[in-house]
Amino acid sequence: MRENLRPALPANDGSSDPWLWLEEIESPRALDWVREHNRSSEQEIDADGLSDIFAAQVKEILDSSERIPHVVKRGEYAYNFWQDEAHPKGIWRRAPFSEYAAGNPTWDVLLDVDALNREEGEDWVWHGASLLRENGTYPLALISLSHGGSDADVTREFDLVARRFVPESEGGFFRPAAKGELSWIDRDSVTVYTDFGPDSLTLSGYARQGRIWRRGQALTDAEMVAQAGEDDNALAIWHEQTPGYERTWVNVSHTFYTSTTYLLRDGAPQRIDVPDHAQVSAFRDTLLILPRKDWELNGTTYLAGSLLATSLTAYLAGEREVQPLFTPDSARVLQDLCVTANYLLLTLSEHVNTRLHAVWHDGEDWVQAPVFTKLTGTVSARAVDREVSDEVWLTAAGFLSPASLYLGDLGGVSSGEGSSQRLLRSEPSHFSADGLRVEQHFALSDDGTRIPYYQVGPENPHPEAPTLLYGYGGFEVSLQPAYYASIGKTWCERGGTFVLANIRGGGEYGPRWHQAALREKRPRAYEDFAAVAKDLIARGVTQPSRLACQGGSNGGLLTGNMLASYPELFGAIVIQVPLIDMKRYTKLLAGYSWMAEYGDPEGEDWDYLRNYSPYHLLDEATEYPPTLVTTSTRDDRVHPGHARKLVAALESIGKNVRLWENVEGGHGGAADNAQRARMTALMMAFLWQQVGAGAPGSATE
Repeated sequence: MRENLRPALPANDGSSDPWLWLEEIESPRALDWVREHNRSSEQEIDADGLSDIFAAQVKEILDSSERIPHVVKRGEYAYNFWQDEAHPKGIWRRAPFSEYAAGNPTWDVLLDVDALNREEGEDWVWHGASLLRENGTYPLALISLSHGGSDADVTREFDLVARRFVPESEGGFFRPAAKGELSWIDRDSVTVYTDFGPDSLTLSGYARQGRIWRRGQALTDAEMVAQAGEDDNALAIWHEQTPGYERTWVNVSHTFYTSTTYLLRDGAPQRIDVPDHAQVSAFRDTLLILPRKDWELNGTTYLAGSLLATSLTAYLAGEREVQPLFTPDSARVLQDLCVTANYLLLTLSEHVNTRLHAVWHDGEDWVQAPVFTKLTGTVSARAVDREVSDEVWLTAAGFLSPASLYLGDLGGVSSGEGSSQRLLRSEPSHFSADGLRVEQHFALSDDGTRIPYYQVGPENPHPEAPTLLYGYGGFEVSLQPAYYASIGKTWCERGGTFVLANIRGGGEYGPRWHQAALREKRPRAYEDFAAVAKDLIARGVTQPSRLACQGGSNGGLLTGNMLASYPELFGAIVIQVPLIDMKRYTKLLAGYSWMAEYGDPEGEDWDYLRNYSPYHLLDEATEYPPTLVTTSTRDDRVHPGHARKLVAALESIGKNVRLWENVEGGHGGAADNAQRARMTALMMAFLWQQVGAGAPGSATE
């Protein structure tokens, strides 16, 4: 039975919390409450059968055999992890690279996770594999698996020759469940950061010790070579296997945006002397530096978001001459960086449209040129094998264009022959794009800033058209045009319009765009999102009763603030795996690590945090739009208590809200394709029922 609800809102000053007991993730009382809410939400949303239709459509997309099997090349093989209807939790497999590139791979299954779960009585979810390079071969792997999809995982050694896990009793490496990782040094030693017991974790719940672990040792006896402070966010240690440049790196993250990187030399860490806001990486003897703030060096100021290069050997010896490889401007920023044997491949974004540039050293200076210019849409790049090759994987996609995979080659760029690419595979269309068009518009936020957004919908929009507005706006994450197959099928194909907002707090215009909505400036992101909503209404694309919004994690905080502060703009809201209680967020799971993004609610920062803490902004007299809140019991990043408490508080004052909490899935909310399809179907059916049903020209079946 549901709790006997009476008006019970948290105090606006954060001094009281009537729903604190819902933070007890797996207490019988809390789980009974969750199960009852799940039943109620499913009974309501499933009633008209639309969610069943959507679930079948989405699962067909997710399970499609025509999806591109993206691979990692190691030696002569292409490795791929694959999930479909026959393999819900997935199979790890490989094929000869030559066959994969020719389009006719014969896959060899190395590990069946579903079979492993049946054999071991577990609920393993694949987290990835790292292979040992040994004299040009790859005989061993370190495989990471998590329970139900949580961030915490185990690492187990896998013998690729014998096709089996190496038991601990035979000296196999095994890391118990925790947030951490192993990295190969050689056959008999690895780097490791994990939970080693008392005093080995930061206040954020991440590893603070980096160790070298040798085969046959107890994990707790591994040699400690670096340690972070308890107040730091996390420490990571890894070994680089580049032939001739084998070396061990340590990174101590002080906050989400400040860190110190070390190179292990003679068993001791040597600091890479750059400002703590700068990110560094290296390939062979090139040190790459990306400052997140303006940096003055030798009388020259390098702008935040620049890319600088220098000799690692010279830099460690004290020289400070750097060469700028990229300098951002008001429209163009660096989104990504890919390294091949002889080139740097820069992914640039100009008003949220991608361009690729190759950069190389000609023996005297750095040179660059645009490459792969014939590709359209959003293009992402990965090195095929950066140690020996200048080939790259290129994936191109757009809102109405399914992904296509190309094998690109930079080998001829420095000689003037240019780049080349060969189409390997294209995914089929998963929804009809007939009558749809893509437009980019700019809304004017409250402070006069132009906010870009993409609109995907009918060529001639109608103000009664159901419209779904999606955003994130945090952690310098960029939202790029992509092929959103599930949204296209369940929303756009039915007559709905989809809108992607590139609000501040994200990285669409580099660090400055992110920093414009940090901490006390966070309301700028919410003003931006509301400005896009208002612009859609003013342009006649939709109206409030037909406009919905959706966002997850930090985007859940965004849509939570739409609920609390802009309810009049929306006819329905979906809030996924959200941050909601900004008074207690630092006490819940990984929340302590996000203070650089939001602030410290234990001090004076609460004076501004309370103004965008949805949990503390609820008002019994306010009319809120119908709302669906989703979370996962296994989410060990954003605590499910945020979602639970919001729903309980809204219910206690009689508002139109429902909860759906998946028992698996981690922060992503789902652990396999069936769960992903079910979760998506519930959200999209709810949205369509609230703002889409009965709209002129829209499907209603």
